[in-house]
Amino acid sequence: METAVTDHPREACGIFAVFNHPDAVELSYYGLFALQHRGQESAGIACIMDNRIKSFLGMGLVGEVFSDGFFDKFNSRFAIGHTRYSTAGSSNVRNAQPITVDYSGGQISVAHNGNLSNGWQLRRELEEQGSIFQTTSDSEVVLHLLARPEIKNSENPIAAALARMQGAFSFVFLTNDAIYATRDPQGFRPLALGKLGDAHVLASETCAFDMLGIEYVRDIKPGELLRIDHDGLHSRQWCEPQRHAHCIFEHVYFARPDSRVFGINVHLARKEMGKQLARESHVPADIVVPVPDSGTSAAQGYAEQVGLPLEQGFIRNHYVGRTFIAPSQGQRDIGVKIKLNAVRDVVEGKRVIVVDDSIIRGTTSRGRVKRLYEAGAKEVHLRISCPPTRHPCFYGIDFPDPKELIANQLSDVEKIRDYLGIDSLAYLSVQGLRNAVGDGGNYCAACFTGEYPVAFDAAFDKTAMEAGRKC
Repeated sequence: METAVTDHPREACGIFAVFNHPDAVELSYYGLFALQHRGQESAGIACIMDNRIKSFLGMGLVGEVFSDGFFDKFNSRFAIGHTRYSTAGSSNVRNAQPITVDYSGGQISVAHNGNLSNGWQLRRELEEQGSIFQTTSDSEVVLHLLARPEIKNSENPIAAALARMQGAFSFVFLTNDAIYATRDPQGFRPLALGKLGDAHVLASETCAFDMLGIEYVRDIKPGELLRIDHDGLHSRQWCEPQRHAHCIFEHVYFARPDSRVFGINVHLARKEMGKQLARESHVPADIVVPVPDSGTSAAQGYAEQVGLPLEQGFIRNHYVGRTFIAPSQGQRDIGVKIKLNAVRDVVEGKRVIVVDDSIIRGTTSRGRVKRLYEAGAKEVHLRISCPPTRHPCFYGIDFPDPKELIANQLSDVEKIRDYLGIDSLAYLSVQGLRNAVGDGGNYCAACFTGEYPVAFDAAFDKTAMEAGRKC
C-alpha cells in the first residue's frame, strides 16, 4: 500500500508554452522542471511538426517521462507543456496533458490548470448530445464544446466555449497557426506572459521565466483571451469584468517562493504572514524552527518580528520520493521520520516555536512534533501561517473530503492542540492573512471561510469523488 508522507494539499497543475523559438520543445522541458512542484503525477509536451500537432505524454516526474532520445524526435518552434496532479479525474496516463484532438475545425491541443465547477454538468449534457469522452478529466470538456456546431461556427469559437464554463481555469491552446492563453473571469489560477527575443512564452509561475532568462511582461488578465500568432499579440476580453478571486493558497503553499504571483513576490508574502502570525500569537520561547521547505519563509518573518534565532531544528531528507511504501500499518509513521529528522543538539532543552504553512489532516504534524519531544524539546508551540482549513476546494486544490480535514472535524483549536499533543497551537487569522497578501477584496479564501465566490454543480462533489477526484 502506498502512503503519502505529507500532510499538505497536493499541488494544482503547471502549464508552459512557447511560440516561435527554435528550441521551443527544449524550453518547454526545462520550464516544466521549474513547475514540477505544481504536479508530480504526469507530464507532457505537444508541438507542431510537419504541420501537425505531435505529443508525448507519460506518468511520473518530468525527468522520468522524457528520455534521452526525446529531443531527437521532437523539435519545433511551437510547443505547450503540462505537469499534472489529478484534482479532477483519476491518476492514469489517459488523463495526462496536453490533450490533443482532431475535429472538423482542425487539430487542437489544450493544457489546463484549475477545476471546472460545472464540468460534470457540462459533461453530462455533451454525452447526451453524442459526445464520447476519452478521459475522465474535466479539461476535455472544452474540446467537446469547441466541436459543437453552434460554437465551432461562431465568430470566436474559443471565447464561445469559455463562456459556457464556470470555476477555475487557466488554459493554453495550441493550433497549427497560433497559441491561445486565457484565464477565468475571477482569475483563480496564475498565468504569466514572457518574452525571449522574438519568442513569446507563457507559464503558470514566473520562476520558470527566471531559470531560462525570459523577460516577464505581464500576467494574463482574468477574463482575457490572448492569441499569439506570427502577426503578434491579439487580446480581447471574452466576458464582462467580474470581481477577482485569486487563490490565496497560492501564496500560502503552492507557488515557489521565487515566483511573483498575482503581482507580489511569494517569499515576501510568506514572510509577512509569519510577522503577522507573531503579532497575533507569540509566546515566550527560545528558538523558531521552520518545517522545511514550505514553512521557511513564514518562520523567517516570525523570527524577525520577535527577535528570536531561526534554527534548523528539522533536517529534510531530499532523497525521499513523493510517497513512502510502508510494509505494515505499525511501521507507517516511519515515513515521517525518514523525511524530516529532528536535530537533538538544536532543540534539546529548548522552548521551540515551530512554524508551518498549514495543517490538513493533522497526522503528519502530529508525528513531527512527537519527534521534537523525543529529541528533548522542553516545549513545542506550533504556529500555522494560514487559518484553519475547514472546507473543501472546488477550484483546483486537492483538499480532501471534509471528514478528513482536522479543522472541520475538530472545530475548536484547543481540541486540535490536544490531538497533536503540543503545548500550544495558533493559526493566522483570516484578516491577518488578507493583510499579509495585500488583499483588496481580490482573493478567494473559501477553504477557510466556506464563502465560495463561484457556484458549483450541486452534484459536483459526490460525482467528482466517484470519478476519482482526489480532494
